[in-house]
Amino acid sequence: MSTKTTGEDHPVDPLQPKRITTAPVSRIIPPLNFCPVEKQLYRSGQPSVINQSFLQELNLKTIIWLASEEPAEEFLDYCSRSNINIEFVGMINDYNYSNINPWDSLDERTIKNALELMCNKDNYPLLVCCGMGRHRTGAVIGCLRRLQGWNLASVSEEYRRFAGARGGRILVELLIESFDVSTVEVEPSKLPDFLR
Repeated sequence: MSTKTTGEDHPVDPLQPKRITTAPVSRIIPPLNFCPVEKQLYRSGQPSVINQSFLQELNLKTIIWLASEEPAEEFLDYCSRSNINIEFVGMINDYNYSNINPWDSLDERTIKNALELMCNKDNYPLLVCCGMGRHRTGAVIGCLRRLQGWNLASVSEEYRRFAGARGGRILVELLIESFDVSTVEVEPSKLPDFLR
């Protein structure tokens, strides 16, 4: 059996586990479907515990939660510890009318509320997210792009890129196309630079 030696001529047994002498470097792992949208504006799926060190680097002030269900308890705890304001714009119990699908709260009112939060620079740095970061988040970002004056082909291409291999939902694309951006109420002095 051959053995290697260290620089100090001590034999090293290859069958023995190596002893770690330094602390491991923390891993910085972004959430599912994470992407910068504009300066200090990000999108993603629901962050998990392994994403917390990554989120810490963003110094988030606000998270817009678009899903119709509650986020994971660990995520809520992280936001509380980090003094991050969570805006629950997609929660079904926020609605006082009954003509909404019980499984999906994505409608013009939800999008308008999210966009009005995004149009206030006091909320930045800001993350827009839902469970997977695809359809609800994609609809809101698509309507933001319309607010920025993007053409529909570019908006649809960006939406489909995040929708994944199974493709986008035509109803989401129709919602983006039909959304009336003039209903979004903004205070011009509070607009982020990318909307000026």
